[in-house]
Amino acid sequence: MAIKKVALANRWVSVTDVLDRLRRARENREQQVALLASLEGQAKQRRDAVERSLADLPLAQRQQVADRALSGHRAELKRQSADSRIAYLKTIGKLQDEVSSARPHYQSAVMMLMRESLGSERRSRLIHQIEKSGPIELASLAALAASTGDKELGAALLTRNAGVAINDRPFSSQELADALVGDDWRKVNQAMAEMDRLVLEAVHADSAFETGRTNTTRTIQIALKRRAENAIGADLSDLDDDTDANKED
Repeated sequence: MAIKKVALANRWVSVTDVLDRLRRARENREQQVALLASLEGQAKQRRDAVERSLADLPLAQRQQVADRALSGHRAELKRQSADSRIAYLKTIGKLQDEVSSARPHYQSAVMMLMRESLGSERRSRLIHQIEKSGPIELASLAALAASTGDKELGAALLTRNAGVAINDRPFSSQELADALVGDDWRKVNQAMAEMDRLVLEAVHADSAFETGRTNTTRTIQIALKRRAENAIGADLSDLDDDTDANKED
């Protein structure tokens, strides 16, 4: 059976760094929304002013003149705001690239737990101590690690469990990893999913301003991405608190 090769050139980004980049992407998106809302407001003000000045004309003629005036004004607004709008897209695109490069490092909670305190003296000592442990002792230690939140012990147990035939393993590596780092794994994966959505929203909003119409396909894609985020089930409502509480060395 062919063995899947692991990409070795992916940049390392910690959980803390992923959440920090998401926070910056949110701020960037909020600033873009404010800019586009201001530009649309200016366009509306111009249209209202033109229509008031043409109050004596028939409705159809008034709308025609107003449309021409607004078209020229929107073109000027687009030209004047181009650098700022492009800067927002470049910034959020760069943040997404940095986060996306870390995806291979967060494919599972087991992968995350296996990295815990890698090379530490205690983890090495634990691996040596449980080397000859039987299934009952290993299962008991797994329960202890899960209940006490001992990630180093959990990582050592995963190493030991990996050397046991699948059908003979005394505990589930996935269940142990989920108990110890599952919350972090869900947060980092939801952060990545939200980052993807924010980028799509930013592109969609800028395109809508440029063209004066929305893209139905992108609107559907955004809705589907938001649904996928919600399915992960992490709470990222307060990134400041979450970032401090979920650091991965």
